[in-house]
Amino acid sequence: MTADHATVWENCLQLIRRNVNSQSFKTWFEPIKPVRLENNALTIQVPNRFFYEWLEEHYVGLLKNSIRKQLGERGRLEYQILLGSQERPIEAKPQQGHTYVPGGIEPDSIKNPFVIPGIKKMHINPNLNAAYNFDAFIEGDCNRLARNAGLAVAKKPGGTAFNPLVVYGNTGLGKTHLAQAIGNEVVARFPDKSVLFVSAENFTNQIINAIRNNAIGDVTNFYQQVDVLIIDDIQFFTNKLKTQEIFFNIFNQLHQTGRQIVMTSDRPPKDLEGIEDRLISRFKWGLTADLQAPDLETRIAILETKMAKQGVDLPQNVSEFICFNIQSNIRELEGVLISLIAQSSLNRREIDIDLAKEVIRSFVTQINKEITVEYIQKLVAEHFNIPVEKLQGETRKRSIVIARQLSMYLAKNMTDKSLKAIGEIFGGRDHSTVIYSCKTVQDLMETDPFFKDTVAELERKIKLSLSERV
Repeated sequence: MTADHATVWENCLQLIRRNVNSQSFKTWFEPIKPVRLENNALTIQVPNRFFYEWLEEHYVGLLKNSIRKQLGERGRLEYQILLGSQERPIEAKPQQGHTYVPGGIEPDSIKNPFVIPGIKKMHINPNLNAAYNFDAFIEGDCNRLARNAGLAVAKKPGGTAFNPLVVYGNTGLGKTHLAQAIGNEVVARFPDKSVLFVSAENFTNQIINAIRNNAIGDVTNFYQQVDVLIIDDIQFFTNKLKTQEIFFNIFNQLHQTGRQIVMTSDRPPKDLEGIEDRLISRFKWGLTADLQAPDLETRIAILETKMAKQGVDLPQNVSEFICFNIQSNIRELEGVLISLIAQSSLNRREIDIDLAKEVIRSFVTQINKEITVEYIQKLVAEHFNIPVEKLQGETRKRSIVIARQLSMYLAKNMTDKSLKAIGEIFGGRDHSTVIYSCKTVQDLMETDPFFKDTVAELERKIKLSLSERV
């Protein structure tokens, strides 16, 4: 009698349980649900992409053995990953063991014999990470010029005025992502064109090895075969005169033959020290575009896009809290994302504001200073142009009463103070007054769009003002 998917998975779990500790079993295997069994392939459902990747990295051998014990040597495992609360599954095949090292050069891509001009072009490994594409590069005011220029280059490599294209910006703003997105787009659009992404550091190491092996001509010949050359972090060419000389010759040859050159740097070409003037001059031939720190809306869009890709729902207040605290570095946003998913999966906790606060403490020296009732009073008073003392006094003037009630409403929603404690700070009022004030504000928000916008603006101002003080 043929076993069904539930029975096969239960038998697998019995073997797995004997080979992992109870906590690991509870965390990583109990949440898995068997879905179907077809053609010796057992499909299991996991909560999110991080969960799947963790299983593949840490338990792939154990899973493979348990499946084969149940289904034979032809048995295999497939995954179904949930995308958010709508439970829209996607199929994911177990990885084949290939590891991509960002910024690295695979040895086979530059081994002898190098290509000699006039001889059939060799296959060049582009050294690209497929995850770095234009779809995943969220556009905002901070990067619009660089992104659009990169897309133009990718659509017509070597055929625009943006040659070379130099993208510069501080660490963690997406320079490498954009550079590789250009390469991936060229590969997709022009399969016959050779693309190579290489860091300036690796390029320098290749030059050192070539000098040691008396093979400088081979390196030059190799790079002259590339249709789109992407050099990451050219600031590392500083004071490396031999490297600069060889790159100068390669640059000239590629540019003269209509090949595309893309470079990234942590500063504009004019500020690069220790680089020969003749190279700086050539860097300025095309377009220099900067990447700036993303604004709040762009940071939220980036974070939510990455969370959606992982198949994880992120409450709006959590995404806003994270982005208020991580202001200038996309790489740190990614780090927070990974930590948040890991903590949620490992500790079987929902992603909420409390978990976000715990994770954020590992990334910033101080979370937005705890919002206090006094600070809310100060900002509300400034907004309505009244003295803070009026909010705490007995004045019954309507404009001041509304400001006082609004301050109480914000204090209740944005601090951890009790109703009694809030009332005390507002001139010794009792908790029932705070409750009444909150209800009044809520009613006004439902009937007066302008007032609702005022409340939203004050909430935003409080969070932004505090985040700037971190």
